[in-house]
Amino acid sequence: MPAVKIRGLRWWIIGLLMLGSIVNYLTRSALATAAPTLKTDLGITEREYSWIVGTFQGTIMLQPVCGYVLDRVGLKIGLGIFAVAWSFICMAHGFARSWQSFAGLRGLLGFAEGCANPAGMKATAEWFPAKERGLAGGVFNIGASVGSMLAPPLVAWAILEYNWQTAFVITGIIGLAWSGLWLAFYNSPEKHAALSDDERGYIAAGQERHLQGDGGRPSILKILARRNFWGIALPRFLADPTWGTLTFWVPLYLSTVRHFDLKQIALFAWMPFLAADFGCLFGGVIVMALQRRGVNLINARRCAFTLGACLMTGMAFVGFVNSPYAAIALLSLGGFAHQTLSVTVITMSSDLFKRNEVATVAGMAGTCGNGGLLIFNLVIGSLVTAIGYTPFFVILAALDLIGAAVLWALVREPRARGDELVSVPRPLNPSSPKS
Repeated sequence: MPAVKIRGLRWWIIGLLMLGSIVNYLTRSALATAAPTLKTDLGITEREYSWIVGTFQGTIMLQPVCGYVLDRVGLKIGLGIFAVAWSFICMAHGFARSWQSFAGLRGLLGFAEGCANPAGMKATAEWFPAKERGLAGGVFNIGASVGSMLAPPLVAWAILEYNWQTAFVITGIIGLAWSGLWLAFYNSPEKHAALSDDERGYIAAGQERHLQGDGGRPSILKILARRNFWGIALPRFLADPTWGTLTFWVPLYLSTVRHFDLKQIALFAWMPFLAADFGCLFGGVIVMALQRRGVNLINARRCAFTLGACLMTGMAFVGFVNSPYAAIALLSLGGFAHQTLSVTVITMSSDLFKRNEVATVAGMAGTCGNGGLLIFNLVIGSLVTAIGYTPFFVILAALDLIGAAVLWALVREPRARGDELVSVPRPLNPSSPKS
C-alpha cells in the first residue's frame, strides 16, 4: 500500500524541529529560574553560579563536533542520540548537591545540547528552497524563545508545588518524549515516504546548484580560511551574550535588583522570550520583503541584522529606568531585537556554504557565539556585585552595532567557479547586472 503523502511536509518537519528546540531551551533554561532557590538551599554565590553557567558555555562551544557528527551520520540518528542524552543529563540535575556537581552536569548538558542549531540549519538547508529559508529559520528559532519562555512558570510551579529537584526531572522527561517523536517521524527528503514528488521537485528547484555539495567530509581548515565564515562567526561572538544574559541572569537581576519574588519572576521573566518569538518571524519577513523589492538575499539578511542591532539600543536603558515594568519592557525589546538579528545571521550558514558543510559551519559559528557568551558571563559573575548590571546592558547594545559593521565588511555572496566557491563583492543596487 503506497504511503500517504502529506501536503507541505517541509513545514511539518520544521515544526517538529521547532518543538525539539523548545525542549532544548526549556531544559537549559530551567537552571536560571531555579537559581534563587538553589542559592538559598545550597549556598551558591554569584561567582560560583557564573562558573556553573560558564561550564555549560564552555562545552557547548564543542558545537563543531556535534555539527560534524550530524553531517556524517545524518540528522535522524545524530539528533536522536543527542536528545536522549540531554534528557537524562537534565534529570540527573535533581541529584546534584553542590555547585561543583552542578558544574559537571552543566558541562555534559552543554555538549549534548550543542547539536540544536547545527541540526536546525542543516534541516533548513535540506528541506527548503533558498527563498523560504529565512522564514523557516525564523520558525525553527521560535523554539529557543518559547522554551526559554516556558521555563519560568513551569519551573516555579514545580518548585512551589514540590521542590527544585522535581523541576529538572519533569523537563528531562519532556525531552525523552520528544526524542521518541523525532525517531518515529523524521527522515531526510530523499527517504521520506510522505513527501510528494511535487514538493520534492519544488525543494530541489529552489536550491542553489553551487551549494549542493558532493557528500564528502567537510574540511574544517578550509572553512576557517574563508572570510564568509568569520563574517558570520564574529557577529555571533558579539551578539550571543545578549541571549545568555536574558536566559541565565535576568531572573537573578529581577530577584536582587528589582526585588521580585519567585511568583513575580514566574509572571514576568518569560516576557522577553515572548517578544523574541515575534523577532524570529520579523527577521525572516524583513528579508522576504526586501527580496521582493529586488535586494539580493545576502544584502537583505545584512539589512535585517542591522535593523535588529539598531533596535537593541533600547536595552542600554534597562538599568536607568525606575519602574520595574519599564525595565521588563526594555528587556522584551532586547529579546525581540536580538532574535531579529540572530535568526538572520544563523541562517546565513545555509546561504554561504555547501550542504555537506552547513551543520559543521553552524556548529563552528555557534562555538564563537558561545565563546562570547562565556567571556561575558564570567565577567558578569566577577563584577556584578561591585558595579551592578547597568554597564552590562549598555555594553550589550554596543556589541550588536559592532556586529552589524563586521557583517557588512566581511561577508561576500558566493559564486560558483568550477567545483569551488568564490566570494565576490556584490553591490546593494538591485539593478546591478548578474553574472
